Amino acid sequence: MALSKLENLYRQMILEHAAHPHHHGSLKKTSQKIELRNPTCGDVLTLEVELKDGKVADIAFAGSGCTISQASASMMTDEVIGKTPAQIAKMVVAFSEMVTGKETDETEELLGDATILAGVAQFPARIKCATLAWKAVYQAVKADDSKATLGLLHHDV
Repeated sequence: MALSKLENLYRQMILEHAAHPHHHGSLKKTSQKIELRNPTCGDVLTLEVELKDGKVADIAFAGSGCTISQASASMMTDEVIGKTPAQIAKMVVAFSEMVTGKETDETEELLGDATILAGVAQFPARIKCATLAWKAVYQAVKADDSKATLGLLHHDV
């Protein structure tokens, strides 16, 4: 079966984010730094976050991994800038639910362009790849907001 034009566009966006990731590198000023690994496929992610006035002021990631993990990290960094830890916690839960096939009415509003990764639900072996960066950002900011509660996070790394 041939891919529809929309599926082709989504695939191209994922490949573009993986080939030219946004916010890739390191920060000069870091509030939090975390490294996570996905032993299943070898993805490694180092995430640096600068928090200012209770929000993510800047973010960067480095590491190596598959196309899905790199694209997901790139999209995540775009979406969390300017967000509070509590907002990020909601986003992480929504992303985790989305990639396991449980989208809600708020999914697109919460995740923006990252919703193009919803197709990961069709490939269970890739769920850990897609959620690695989202778990990292949650862990990086949760210490700064005692009100943030994660709820369900599927396939913990």
